[in-house]
Amino acid sequence: MRRFYKTVSVAPDAPDFEIRLDDRPLRTPAKHPLRLPTPALAEAVAAEWDRQGEKIVPAGMHLTQLVYTARDRVAPDRTTVVGAAVSYGETDLLCYRAEHPQSLVERQHQVWQPLLDWCAVAHDAPLAVTKGIAPVAQPEESIASLRRAVEAQDDLRLIALQTATSLLGSLVLALALLDRRIGWEGAMAASMLDEDFQIERWGEDAEAVKRRAALREELAAIDDFIARLDI
Repeated sequence: MRRFYKTVSVAPDAPDFEIRLDDRPLRTPAKHPLRLPTPALAEAVAAEWDRQGEKIVPAGMHLTQLVYTARDRVAPDRTTVVGAAVSYGETDLLCYRAEHPQSLVERQHQVWQPLLDWCAVAHDAPLAVTKGIAPVAQPEESIASLRRAVEAQDDLRLIALQTATSLLGSLVLALALLDRRIGWEGAMAASMLDEDFQIERWGEDAEAVKRRAALREELAAIDDFIARLDI
């Protein structure tokens, strides 16, 4: 798509903020008005539009895509989005541990267990841990608590949480990121722990380098998105 505007600005539209392209309000792909709750987030989204050259490249506009999705997909169907996030808690990455080698077993315990312990206290959701890949049933009360934590988020925080959950393979890690228990780099390191262990032993191929770079970019954007919701 060619750039169809010259200027980008942010205007107060009490109690929210509106982004304008040549003085025309920005709308979502579904034609919904786009209003953001904080000036910091509005300014960051506006900056993504202002950085576009002769052609608009949506794939690199991570904040814009998040706010679009919150308005067009989350708002009309929160139940589906909540369910998608909660389903990860039922098979959370952090609950499935290696049986060997011992160095990996110890690393998983050192990195993952404190986060599970945090989740048990912060969200009243203790989760069972198992070895290997055989499914382990999680306590119904814990899953119910995780569902309440997910449902409590507004649409913008919910899309940030759900997106982070799918990228990290872990609802616990995504909640920790949303609650500012860890930053995006810590979340990514925890998510990639097994892969990093294998890379240390066997090296990294070009495809993995590219994939991890894309993941870093997306997680950094989500982290920035969350921070701007509180400014």
